[in-house]
Amino acid sequence: MSTPTTAQAAPARQMWPLYAAGFTTAFGAHSIAANLGGFSDDAVTSLMVLGGLLALYDGAEVLLKPVFGTLADRIGARPVLLGGLVAFAAASAVYALADSPGWLWAARLGQGAAASAFSPSASALVGRLNPAIKHGRAFGSYGFYKSIGYTLGPLLGGVLVWAGGLRLLFVVLAVLGAAVAAWAALAVPVVAPLPKVRQTVLDLARRLAHPAFLRPTAALAAATAALSVGVGFLPVSGRAAGLGTVATGAAVSVLAACAAVVQPRAGRALDAGHLTARGGITTGLLLTAAGLGCAMLPGLLGVLSGAALIGAGTGLITPLGFAALAASTPAERLGQTMGAAELGRELGDAGGPLLVAAVATLTALTYGYAALAVLLAIGPAVGLVRRVSGAR
Repeated sequence: MSTPTTAQAAPARQMWPLYAAGFTTAFGAHSIAANLGGFSDDAVTSLMVLGGLLALYDGAEVLLKPVFGTLADRIGARPVLLGGLVAFAAASAVYALADSPGWLWAARLGQGAAASAFSPSASALVGRLNPAIKHGRAFGSYGFYKSIGYTLGPLLGGVLVWAGGLRLLFVVLAVLGAAVAAWAALAVPVVAPLPKVRQTVLDLARRLAHPAFLRPTAALAAATAALSVGVGFLPVSGRAAGLGTVATGAAVSVLAACAAVVQPRAGRALDAGHLTARGGITTGLLLTAAGLGCAMLPGLLGVLSGAALIGAGTGLITPLGFAALAASTPAERLGQTMGAAELGRELGDAGGPLLVAAVATLTALTYGYAALAVLLAIGPAVGLVRRVSGAR
């Protein structure tokens, strides 16, 4: 199998396993996180244990994604992708076959470590297999299928836990990981690592501190922070307004659906020249901030309008952010960049809810939304001031 030329995008048959890998990491993370404390005989009943299991997965990703991203540049992204998927299947099978609940800790740690390997590798391959003029479409499609995984995870995971407990969910994840690994082994071409100039720690620090990396990564972190806040806190706002579980669940579905629908369209607009990465990211940040502002309004209108705008804004930022990173990164360092960018997203995933929760504890939830909205709007506001000053 050969890689595409600089003028030709990768065939669809080579891309589908990468989209499936993106779906797997999103589905695996959210299906378990949403159902660890569910209604089954093997559910986690201790809040301390539940928090530890959730932190274990995220902690593994924060520590290991940059490591595996760098490894993908050194030995090739394909073997790291395949190894991560196989390890994910094996870690899932550990708990599915074990008799002791204590193995849940090992399985959860293994899943987090495995996702840290195949997630940035899949992103790097999306960039390597497609020319720069097709990056928007490629990353838009990749983000679309990750959004589908985030959407279906809590819903389908809940059905599986209801039908057969957590072990059935882990069985399905083991089969899914193994199936995607086999598919990728058959369809994803070998992409040889590129020769690179020796890089010191100072060189790495300079590259990661460059605005070409910091700006899109900060935008991706902000988008992930808002997405996590929307998923976690909009149902709280809905319940406070007297809405039932159906209405609050619909709000989260609206958020995920808007994010999924917008991503491929944003990518195509970027490739066609109808949208720039910088302009699209700025618009996405403002839309997301507006969504958080709408979430401050009482009742169903505030919850649904907030969900729609947060979903649309984050859906706009995600493919454009990754496309911008791929365009500004030497191909031989793409895995390292994607791993570091994924680390930024993980920090946003944790930091956004923590910020909103801290402010809400001291004041009220509406002020928590406002605090995050202000942070998201600062970047576009500073950029606008600089452009106006430069035009004088």
